[in-house]
Amino acid sequence: MPQFFQNKKILLLLFGTIFLVALISFSLRDRDNATLPEQIIKDSVGFGHSIVSKPMNFVTDIFVNINNLLNTYDENERLKARLDEFAVLDAKLKEVQSENEKLRAVVEKTEGLSDYESIQATVIARNPDQWEEKIILDKGSTHGVEVNMAVQTATGLVGKVVLVTPFTSEVELLFTNNPNYRVSSMILGEKEVYGLIEGYDVDRGELIMKRIDSSATIKEGEQVVSSGLGGIFPKGILIGEVKEVTTDDFGLTKMAYIQPAANFSLLDHVIIAKRSVTSIDGYDGNETNTDLTNDVDEEEDGES
Repeated sequence: MPQFFQNKKILLLLFGTIFLVALISFSLRDRDNATLPEQIIKDSVGFGHSIVSKPMNFVTDIFVNINNLLNTYDENERLKARLDEFAVLDAKLKEVQSENEKLRAVVEKTEGLSDYESIQATVIARNPDQWEEKIILDKGSTHGVEVNMAVQTATGLVGKVVLVTPFTSEVELLFTNNPNYRVSSMILGEKEVYGLIEGYDVDRGELIMKRIDSSATIKEGEQVVSSGLGGIFPKGILIGEVKEVTTDDFGLTKMAYIQPAANFSLLDHVIIAKRSVTSIDGYDGNETNTDLTNDVDEEEDGES
């Protein structure tokens, strides 16, 4: 019996192999239509595949979208950081360009000076107690700065040195409330008209030019420059332009409001003027001796 069952197993294996080969041969031949068993098997497998694949594809798409979203967020953050860097660089570039323009203006102004030597300086601080009246420069006595030297920007006169240390100097601006601070100046019209800059009008933000001859003809828009009297402020430094002309409190002389040429709120680079000649000079003979004497006396009293 055992031999019989053993032969039976061999026969079943043989028949199974033949059947499998037959099925393989049948499936490999060229056919236009699948058999019913093949259709059932293919449809069953396809249905099962679709049931499994659709949820998996859905979940996969969700993770892919999340990953893409995270990548987009990271990329957006990097781009924002780059934009911030560009903004900083753009601000620095504008600052450098602005400083370059100011320095060029200072250099051009320096090259045009003829009656005094120039010392270029930078504003490093403003006096907290007198914010609108005084500034501190980074040049001192070791650089040749002395008290009473005139200080200007590329656009106009701003003040004079009142205190010097070895490495710094303090400048009192034209916008000071000091009643003894006076600058001998002249208006460049059809005829030069002389007067004194004495203080400023806070409400108008303009300098006040007093002691102008009542017979003088002055027009709005005419330029006002330093007269050069007294040996402190060199002649010809622009101060501003006439905005309005009126009479003084006593009605004996005229008074003019002057719009400053320099921007006193944005002082950074300035020029300290060291006069090579301290005596009174530079006149073209248009003034009378009386006018000159009066101006000199006023200068000695006030421009100090």
